[in-house]
Amino acid sequence: MKMNRWLIVLGTIIVQMGLGTIYTWSLFNQPLSDRFGWDVSSVAITFSITSFALAFATLFAGRLQERWGLRRLIRVAGVVLGLGLVLSSQVSSLTLLYILAGFVVGFADGTAYITSLSNLIKWFPERKGLISGISVGAFGTGSLLFKYVNSALIGAVGPAQAFMYWGIIVLVLIVGGSFLIREAVVREQAPASSTEGVKKQEAPHDYTVKEMLRTKEAYMLFVIFFTACMSGLYLIGIVKDIGVQLAGLNVATAANAVAMVAIFNTAGRIILGALSDKVGRMKVIAGALLVTAVAVMTLSLVPLSFGIFFACVAAIAFCFGGNITVFPAIVADYFGLKNQSKNYGVIYQGFGFGALAGSFISALLGGFHLTFIVIAVLCAVSLLLALIITPPGQGRRTRQREQQMNLNPSSRAS
Repeated sequence: MKMNRWLIVLGTIIVQMGLGTIYTWSLFNQPLSDRFGWDVSSVAITFSITSFALAFATLFAGRLQERWGLRRLIRVAGVVLGLGLVLSSQVSSLTLLYILAGFVVGFADGTAYITSLSNLIKWFPERKGLISGISVGAFGTGSLLFKYVNSALIGAVGPAQAFMYWGIIVLVLIVGGSFLIREAVVREQAPASSTEGVKKQEAPHDYTVKEMLRTKEAYMLFVIFFTACMSGLYLIGIVKDIGVQLAGLNVATAANAVAMVAIFNTAGRIILGALSDKVGRMKVIAGALLVTAVAVMTLSLVPLSFGIFFACVAAIAFCFGGNITVFPAIVADYFGLKNQSKNYGVIYQGFGFGALAGSFISALLGGFHLTFIVIAVLCAVSLLLALIITPPGQGRRTRQREQQMNLNPSSRAS
């Protein structure tokens, strides 16, 4: 059984690495602009569409998994994602690029991402944070490695042909990895006795989506996740510009921050994911939000040197990676494992809205400084929520146990 579980980990890592390659999209903006004469900002909209479609797909992935089965769904998603990139090599209009490289690729990516991640967490209920970190870390590693692969392809054959080779490689990775994955079966959770034989600790109820949406905790988690995603995604999109405009760095030096973001993002996913199993998930989230708030306020208010700029960027990237890693485990802790794909798919919409909100707020307020202040305020609000939130029904269950102890003095004495 242990060997089977770790083979599933390997398969999921391969799949997630293939899925994570979409975060190399920025490499294609300028080459496509030069080839077709499109405005760079118009080409860059493609990735915003990809990110939104990725989040949107998670609403439907759980239902598709129930209908098709996990392995078949991942394979279909891998084929669709690969073909979407291959067909993108033939486009000559922005509209087709938005449809194929944007919506089709993003929807297929999100479908395989949420289902493979949720399935792996179900296989390791005792190590949710660590396993989530491994899976989401593989997603980030795919982005980091393919930064060099796609750069080499673009330089060798141009952006159009690079799409074709990229699509073929991704298709092989995702479909190949799916053969090692097995779908976990989770039975309805029931109360379980502790090892002492005195107290009984109730396992979390397996909430359906409708039941989850009736709890205030679902909306509190959405706000926290939205804040974490907006702060990280906004930074990733403009990190080079911050280095040039605010820190006075040359373009080449500022561009190194892009690679550093990927490295610290991946490190945060693994380290904070594992740490959440030991110290508590909401404590990790609260700490990450505090560090993010301090870092963005520093970027906004303090004159930036080379060291301060890179330290703040590294801190935000590290915390962002940790936040998006710990949240799948939090949703499982709060609402049960059985409907993890569907429940996390709803909370995950914070990612899609967060991807759009940072740029929208920046355009509305007219620059980096005020946007960073807004992010810091949202981090403060979300930090407060993270400190007071508890799993739904926990207070009621605690009161019931206290009442039982009061009615049964003998058990209290023992």
